[in-house]
Amino acid sequence: MSIFDALRKKRPAAPFCTAVVPAAGSSTRMEGQDKMLLELGDRPVLVRSLEALEDCPLIHEIVVVTREDLVVPVSRLCRSFGLEKVSGVVTGGATRTLSVLAGIRAASDSAELIAVHDGARPFVTPEVLEEVIRKAAECGAAAPAVPVTDTVKRARDGVVEETLDRETLFAIQTPQVFEASLLRAALQKAAEEGVSLTDDCAAVERLGMRVSLTRGERTNLKLTTPTDLDLGLGILMGRGEL
Repeated sequence: MSIFDALRKKRPAAPFCTAVVPAAGSSTRMEGQDKMLLELGDRPVLVRSLEALEDCPLIHEIVVVTREDLVVPVSRLCRSFGLEKVSGVVTGGATRTLSVLAGIRAASDSAELIAVHDGARPFVTPEVLEEVIRKAAECGAAAPAVPVTDTVKRARDGVVEETLDRETLFAIQTPQVFEASLLRAALQKAAEEGVSLTDDCAAVERLGMRVSLTRGERTNLKLTTPTDLDLGLGILMGRGEL
């Protein structure tokens, strides 16, 4: 046995991880088009996101959360593209928090980790996935991030109040991965208190839990506007997938 085989054998197996994929947004900034079903290259944005998760050996199950009118079309897409890890396509709620909770409730009872990944992030790499899942298995909460490179200013009414130290600023990506019961409790508390959250880390932070950051990638962008689609095509061309 080589030293590399020995190291692999010593590496602990990752716990059962369910990926919850929120895909229930209204796509208001995509000029009337539903970004999840838009073709990106030869398949829809959502399918590319799900395929990235499907190919990750540390993800054991996928639950897609979408709008009621998209449950049947999304289910058909999953079957058409042979996404075997997708165990359910469920209806989301009025907010991201309620949608992720719906996905968690549909997850297997075996799930020890929940990885929440935006349906509109189709370029996440195996390296980003593995690192954040393993980190969450160690510490209970982790998310990929990239350093902010622009100068960031805090302003009010169009007037600068403060220039922030960008050395301490990071742009958070997904998947954000958590111990399952921790995330469930954090989101339930936020929902009960009517707190509006833009990501799931914020829910956990409200409970006083620290979130560890792992290495993100600039290409792990969230497709939000038509311009982002052009960037996405550029990424596919750079990867030789077009």
